[in-house]
Amino acid sequence: MIDLYTWTTPNGRKVSIFLEESGLPYRVHPVDIGKGDQHEPAFLAISPNNKIPAIVDRGSPDGDPVSIFESGAILIYLAEKTGRFLPAAGAARARALQWLMFQMGGIGPMFGQAYHFRNAAPQKLDYAINRYVRETERLLAVMDGALADAAHLAGDYSIADMASYPWVAPVMAGGDGYRERFPAVAAWLDRVGARDAVRRGMAIPHL
Repeated sequence: MIDLYTWTTPNGRKVSIFLEESGLPYRVHPVDIGKGDQHEPAFLAISPNNKIPAIVDRGSPDGDPVSIFESGAILIYLAEKTGRFLPAAGAARARALQWLMFQMGGIGPMFGQAYHFRNAAPQKLDYAINRYVRETERLLAVMDGALADAAHLAGDYSIADMASYPWVAPVMAGGDGYRERFPAVAAWLDRVGARDAVRRGMAIPHL
């Protein structure tokens, strides 16, 4: 059994998508970051960086519970545990991991900063808004090029797609005309979003 500690954020939904895709049994523990649940000692014992998601695998191969924080590490762990959505070796594995890291180091931080400075910052700073919106658009252009001749980021559907989808979906749905500007990303988004497990994972936690 997997205990999933999560909230309604793109990072949290990466892991719930994987769990829905894989069929692994899991329990959801909502961590309301708006109320500060992430700072509670019980959660910090699992996720010392006070960020969701985190998991505790109570069915690990060696029999002892394993707790993991950081969404990318969780996805790799679960993929290796199940033997699914991440090739075991070679070039195919490298492709999936490079696109996973593209999300971890690029899409997540840059899209998050663009959202913050456009929508949440107490002062509208044109320099910051322009910097992060331009970087968002550059990253979408990189994705669009990669997806022009591929159904998924690493060729086959993988943890790279699961990690990217929850971040890309709201940005592409905004009023910036991105679906027209990045048609290969839009087609990929529709393809991934049509998966039943993705729709279920995006609804976790049920509030």
